[in-house]
Amino acid sequence: MANEFPIRPQWMGYEIHPETPPQGSLLRDVFPSDRVDRMYEKLQARAKEFDITFGNVTVLSNSSLALQAGEFARDQGLFDQFHEALSSAYFTEIHDIGNMDVILAVAESVGVDKWELGESLREHVFLPRLEKTKQEADRSGITGVPTFIIDGSLRVVGAQPLYVFRNLLREISGKH
Repeated sequence: MANEFPIRPQWMGYEIHPETPPQGSLLRDVFPSDRVDRMYEKLQARAKEFDITFGNVTVLSNSSLALQAGEFARDQGLFDQFHEALSSAYFTEIHDIGNMDVILAVAESVGVDKWELGESLREHVFLPRLEKTKQEADRSGITGVPTFIIDGSLRVVGAQPLYVFRNLLREISGKH
């Protein structure tokens, strides 16, 4: 089934909890305990389907620097590698992706120049780009991640099974 639908997603940086302090917040201080437990049950079940390992994340990191670093990596042609490595650092290895040292180490591991990245993060070079993306998302009514926009208007919100996307794409290809 590989490449049945050769569509490449474009990831856009969107900070869903901009109120998170720089040091992060305990998940149980942000969300009710039963909601965190249900979220992890669903996450672990979905991860098992795809042979993905999720650790027990207990801290909601402030993602602003990580999103800025993603934009830097995008400009270096290394976004996909950085995004994958950063996701693994947070969700599997349980590192604080709000921590500059963690971000720089992840960046270096995929070939991003950590010295240039560090300078751009200290100067907040990519904040205007992220603000523009947020404004576009707000205008489009996007409030959560991931949100997939297909054919310019169809939306799929959240991590969905592959069949959901296959069915939508078949439907769209039948219309064109």
